[in-house]
Amino acid sequence: MTPSQTIANGPAIVTGAGSGLGRALARKLAAKGTPVAIMGRQEKALLATASAHPDLIHSFVCDVADAAAVHACTAQIVQRLGTVRILVNNAAIYPRRDILDLPQGAFMETMGINLGGMVNTVQAALPHMVGDGVGRILNVATFADMSPLPMSSEYSTSKGAARIFTRALIADIGDRFPDIVVGDWMPGMLATQMGIEDGLAPEVAAGWGAALALMHDPALTGTTFEMDREILGGSGLKRRLKAALTFSRAAKPRTITPI
Repeated sequence: MTPSQTIANGPAIVTGAGSGLGRALARKLAAKGTPVAIMGRQEKALLATASAHPDLIHSFVCDVADAAAVHACTAQIVQRLGTVRILVNNAAIYPRRDILDLPQGAFMETMGINLGGMVNTVQAALPHMVGDGVGRILNVATFADMSPLPMSSEYSTSKGAARIFTRALIADIGDRFPDIVVGDWMPGMLATQMGIEDGLAPEVAAGWGAALALMHDPALTGTTFEMDREILGGSGLKRRLKAALTFSRAAKPRTITPI
């Protein structure tokens, strides 16, 4: 997939960038010359991520579940790097716990990170994008809500709600700000702490995710990509409208050329 329009080179925010997929995404974006602000709770891990591109990756210690901290952190990012152009919501936790073994309040703590963290970063970054009417929001998603595994009630519920939030966000801003492009991306099963031992290397998946984050085609709003391929059930709003008006057949799924 070659972009018809590429968003200006950042700055980008990548959450949960202290390890795994978030680290790989930040490094891929920086390798393309994009200034990247990385958010996470562990300073040492963030500095390790930034060490690959110290001139382009800037670390900010922040708990995405803390709305006030996220807003303050985003203000620092804007002051230091300029108006946010790209937001990649990657931060998440996956506590593997049976519903009978959950400590009191643990379920909502997970919701606060996996769903609340996404809401907090969007609310903090979106006003800056709205100012110029330009932006890109890519939410890292999963099918866990469709087929939950045992001991995944917290993760599956929170990630399913996050996918609903993507659609609700588009309903709120899609018509008013068509150049703020919003969509979901599912990286697949990864060989990370949250994934599986024989999964895909996060560096491979990040090649697709970073390329998609840099895409600024309004027809991508409302799309869902899995790994390197569009899931047509989540086709973009403009694309669906055009197909209806022209009585055209369903298009083939778009694919991503990794970076």
